[in-house]
Amino acid sequence: MSNKKDIHIFCMKWGTLYDATYVNRLHSMVKRNLTLPFTMVCFTDDETGIDEDIKCFPIPEVKINSNLPERMWKKLTTLKEDLYGLQGTALFLDLDVVIVDNIDCFFEDDNAFMIIKDYNKQWRITGNSSVYRFEIGKHGYVYDYFVENFDTIRKDHRNEQEYLSWAVHEKGLLNYWPTEWCPSYKYDCVSRIPFAFWKVPEIPEGAKIIIFHGEINPHKAIKGGRGKWYRYVRPAKWVANYWK
Repeated sequence: MSNKKDIHIFCMKWGTLYDATYVNRLHSMVKRNLTLPFTMVCFTDDETGIDEDIKCFPIPEVKINSNLPERMWKKLTTLKEDLYGLQGTALFLDLDVVIVDNIDCFFEDDNAFMIIKDYNKQWRITGNSSVYRFEIGKHGYVYDYFVENFDTIRKDHRNEQEYLSWAVHEKGLLNYWPTEWCPSYKYDCVSRIPFAFWKVPEIPEGAKIIIFHGEINPHKAIKGGRGKWYRYVRPAKWVANYWK
């Protein structure tokens, strides 16, 4: 992108699913794999245990007239026009991603908004919001429309990333990362049955950030095992070499 002066890496932590270890490991991975100067920012309801090098802010309040369902809707607050006075470019990363290669390339284009193309139903515009990049304060329309039309949005869009993709696409600003940059551990690293019984999950060629969605997170990937959507996944010890 043309302005590389103020690069922020955003993440968000609330509740008890992931502790401060995930925030700190994400920061460590970014430091090893990004040569550009950056500031790490965590929006959280609990700063306990988070490294002092990481700037923490409360998760902005979502002012709607009904209870906000989890399903990651809180992420939309990162698109607010006024976000604690922050300025520059932000790359949002889910806490459970694993960075396996240099990520300077995520800042080398001039597109206004970048996101992962969702792994299922490729004909849809929906992106996967585990990794998205934007100019801070330039997409306030996403949050504002959400607050004003929450009930309608819940009927039309099943989750936050579906709505986010739609809202940005309506402005003609939605663009996707190259497919190989952000592979899914579930779909791209783990082999299909029956091969998964003996074949260790692998890092796909060209991968930069591996996305963990569904039941397996990095901790479980290292150990391997069984679950709902997979009969068996062999331990991937290599995850520990990156996730630290």
